[in-house]
Amino acid sequence: MKELEIEIQQHPHFKGLEVPAYQTEGSSGFDLVAANEEPIMICPGQRVLIPTGISISLPLGYEVQIRPRSGLALRHGVTLLNTPGTIDSDYRGEIKVIMINLGQEDFKVTRGTRIAQAVLAEVVKARFISVDNLTETLRGSGGFGHTGF
Repeated sequence: MKELEIEIQQHPHFKGLEVPAYQTEGSSGFDLVAANEEPIMICPGQRVLIPTGISISLPLGYEVQIRPRSGLALRHGVTLLNTPGTIDSDYRGEIKVIMINLGQEDFKVTRGTRIAQAVLAEVVKARFISVDNLTETLRGSGGFGHTGF
């Protein structure tokens, strides 16, 4: 498995929390935790921006994708908006996570709660070329629901 060293800056409100880590040897994503000073209540239908207390330095050609945690979604109806979120290689600000409560009950985010997972990914840039016609395919321009429901 390929490994890459990523520099991490811990902001003052991160103090006392654990550095992001993979939970198992086979995990694709590492956990991000909430670095809020006081508990944050997310009411049903409400969205909130949660700080993680860290910034990272990614090498050119990489991104980090921020994704929901399946356990929070299943047990509490809590997920992320703008998913997957993208942390670009030239972003140096604090990573923050947009959480939404789609469940029936309030959800409390306490300091240290694992709120999201982040996946490091290589980036391939496209070079766009204007053409008069695209290559033909069996599907053609068939869009939403064209193969049935």
